[in-house]
Amino acid sequence: MKSPTVRVMAAAEEDLAIETVLLAFAADPMARWTWPHAHQYLAAMPRMIRAFGSSAFSNGSAFCTDGYAGTALWLPPGVHSDEEGLGAVLESTVARALAPETAAIFEQMATYHPTEPHWYLPLIGVDPAHQGKGHGDVLMAYALARCDHDHAPAYLESSNPRNIPFYRRYGFEPLGAIQLGSSPTLVPMLRRPR
Repeated sequence: MKSPTVRVMAAAEEDLAIETVLLAFAADPMARWTWPHAHQYLAAMPRMIRAFGSSAFSNGSAFCTDGYAGTALWLPPGVHSDEEGLGAVLESTVARALAPETAAIFEQMATYHPTEPHWYLPLIGVDPAHQGKGHGDVLMAYALARCDHDHAPAYLESSNPRNIPFYRRYGFEPLGAIQLGSSPTLVPMLRRPR
């Protein structure tokens, strides 16, 4: 089987990236704790993906594999998620009972972000129909080569414990764990440049 190839996505392809990530996160523990019902998830998650990662498109750091089977939205040093947009999505879509826990999770996430210049991976996902075919591997290797070229660390939060071994394989190490009330555990992870 031919190995998938990676390329930089254009801004016009943002909707296609969102669709891939939306499918990839459909069973994600944190996403589905936040929006447990399908209609909630389908309404909120595309907005969340945009707020978290759309800056990647204007910075040449949105990557995909053939046929949009896999997508990774990386934010280079100095580029950030849309904090105001994230707040608006959470405020308008999260159940009132979960709102304090959700806000506290985001506050804790901020404490783990490196203060030094770093690459941040808010979202990486492979369409479930194409998982296990190397898409995640080539996306990660491609981006980490850029991180190493820049001599910059890479940072992410794993919202699914099943993905931690994958990230460890690429040199990411857990920094701690974020868990509040009834939430699943979110694991911040850092990789030093090679």
